[in-house]
Amino acid sequence: MASRLFEPIAIGEVQLPNRLVVAPMCQYSASDGSATDWHLQHLSQLAYSGAGLVVVEATAVERRGRITHADLGMYNDENEASLERALHAARRLAGPTRFGIQLAHAGRKASTHRPWDGGAPLGPTEDPWQTVSSSATAFGENWHVPQALSAGEIDGVVAAFVRAAERSVRIGFEVIEIHSAHGYLLHEFLSPLVNARTDDYGGSLANRLRFPLSVIRAIRAALPRNIAVGLRISGTDWVEGGWDVAQSIAYVRGAQELGIAYVCVSSGGIRAKVHVPAAPNYQVPLAQQIRQATGAVTRAVGLITDPRQAEQILVEGSADMIALARAFLDDPRWGWRAADVLGAKAHSPSPYHLARSEGWRRIRDQNATRG
Repeated sequence: MASRLFEPIAIGEVQLPNRLVVAPMCQYSASDGSATDWHLQHLSQLAYSGAGLVVVEATAVERRGRITHADLGMYNDENEASLERALHAARRLAGPTRFGIQLAHAGRKASTHRPWDGGAPLGPTEDPWQTVSSSATAFGENWHVPQALSAGEIDGVVAAFVRAAERSVRIGFEVIEIHSAHGYLLHEFLSPLVNARTDDYGGSLANRLRFPLSVIRAIRAALPRNIAVGLRISGTDWVEGGWDVAQSIAYVRGAQELGIAYVCVSSGGIRAKVHVPAAPNYQVPLAQQIRQATGAVTRAVGLITDPRQAEQILVEGSADMIALARAFLDDPRWGWRAADVLGAKAHSPSPYHLARSEGWRRIRDQNATRG
């Protein structure tokens, strides 16, 4: 029987050769938002990973929307030119693999150190900046207190998302993914745990949806129809009284009316020190519920590490696509291994043909069995 993971799928008008996705992963290796040689090699090796879609890391739509000083951005000409260089190199190696970019704004979780430097908020002598959010409530203890955005400033952020999307399409991205998960700015408007506004952007679910749906509407209206616009959400905050699956379903339905091509279902991130029951497949039920309720093309993500595990999620109808992050950092050829396990084929560059020969793989597998 043919592998579901390696079946083609359409997201909007974009055809993907298979249902395996490299999830966006922050590299914290940019210079004032601009891609560096690190991004050149990182994207190039993922280009021939065997995945059908590679999504570039969360990319800030304005300078204050970066998580750290080292975040990738798409807010000026230098950012655009540097990422175009990396993308052009990667696409030459990619074969049928498509490329997307996740556009984001970190909101109140901005102005911090890189994770391997502790991830704490920047101190007064470390070039911090004023963070923004739906309300003037800090993410956690000893975090910066954000400024609540005015209605006019919200319009400015919508415009920044559109400009970043237009820049991204200009340099060759075929998929634009809007980041409204993990406690960043759009999620901060969605979640009742953060959004304490009393104007048209707070209170009722319809009001809390207003800003994120405005971003989706504006981006979809600005881009050609052959560009797929997707959405990443947190299916739940994992906190009583917070954002949950029922609200996620309403959000996805509203986004579908505006033309989104898919939804990637993650979770959490809205508060510090929240217990998340992380385990293999722990977010898959969220994706399954949203898929069943909305019919949206749905992507599952989170501690999916084994090819048979990924295949089973698709066979059971819990999702339409599978995204992996750390598994691809650990093994940039994960897609090749998955194809071998599932009896399918994945793209690999011609200079590596000897490593993909049937004879070589048979010897490799026999030796692994003996070991």
